[in-house]
Amino acid sequence: MSRPANVPAEAHVRRVLDLYINECHDNGTRPGVLAPLAAEFDLSNTTFRRHFPDLAKEISTARTNPEPRADAVKRSSPYEVLPARNAKLRRANRSLPENLQLAAAQIQRLAMDNARLRETLEASSNVTRIDRTDRAGR
Repeated sequence: MSRPANVPAEAHVRRVLDLYINECHDNGTRPGVLAPLAAEFDLSNTTFRRHFPDLAKEISTARTNPEPRADAVKRSSPYEVLPARNAKLRRANRSLPENLQLAAAQIQRLAMDNARLRETLEASSNVTRIDRTDRAGR
């Protein structure tokens, strides 16, 4: 059984929540589900939800329906949005070859580990391989 948590007063949690949500709106980011706020009070997400169900629901609502920022209300034409989208795609395309190289290296490492483990297993269980390539003259 875990120790009882030191649960703060709801008014204090409400003030911190309001500051956090306002900061997220100012930054143009979505508020985290619970982790940042629960961690602020050294509580687990479950404990936070148990003691503050209304606040947890409010965080969830703020995450799924973020309020638009004041500068985001102004609609841009598709021609103004296009360069930003192109730049984002170029950044993503630059990272693809690096990710592919990392994936290939991981596959090579796993293949070598697999071969080594298979040899160890066969040696420990006295398995003779039929397809041995070291036969001379056959």
